[in-house]
Amino acid sequence: MIRPKVRHIILSAAAAASLAITSTPADAQFGGIVFDPSNYAQNVLTAARSLQQINNQIQSLENQANSLINQARNLASLPFSTISQIQNQIQRTQQLLSQAQQIAYNVQSIQSAFTSRYGSGALSGSDQALIDGAQARWQTSVAGFEDALKTQATVVGNIDTSKSTMTTLLTASHSATGALQAAQAGNELLALQSQQLSDLTAAVAAQGRAQDLEAARQATAEAQGQEQYRRFSQRSTYQPYAVSAFHN
Repeated sequence: MIRPKVRHIILSAAAAASLAITSTPADAQFGGIVFDPSNYAQNVLTAARSLQQINNQIQSLENQANSLINQARNLASLPFSTISQIQNQIQRTQQLLSQAQQIAYNVQSIQSAFTSRYGSGALSGSDQALIDGAQARWQTSVAGFEDALKTQATVVGNIDTSKSTMTTLLTASHSATGALQAAQAGNELLALQSQQLSDLTAAVAAQGRAQDLEAARQATAEAQGQEQYRRFSQRSTYQPYAVSAFHN
């Protein structure tokens, strides 16, 4: 290391200066050269202070280098992203919901269907129209349960992918080298949680839709039964008469 060597030089120079001051006469000549120990000591101390300044500068440069390294780590992004994969899973679930049979997830479509198939309008047609309407409502209920099963199958199929994605993101979060990588891993974990909530919402919505369609079918079937009985009673020419079960 540079700094320990510099520190050693400074200490040696200071020691030499101290020794020169205490052990050498104030003025001496060596071969015609005048040696001034005080001036020599001052020069040594000046050199020692210069070396100390250099050592401080080296320390400052090392601190700056470490700060830049830490900043680079904090600014380093994850080498991968799972956002596109999460978005693709959400899109698959949305596409499945948009393919709902018979009655779509649309307020106007639902209102129109209930007016014509389940409301009073469904009981005002001919006898054949009543039969056809009942058949159509039964098919709608079956289609609703089919849609619910498909949605549930898609959601279950996403579990393995979500599990793998979660493992990858947790590993990235634990091994993050900087703040940015940790934040990105955390954000993508939140995105994964949102995708799982979307799947759960889709499954609940599909199941609720199927149950509501079946409940509406049963309610309309009951009303239709009453209407058909009323029509039968009005048209019937049947006259009751007494019947004897035994003969004498």
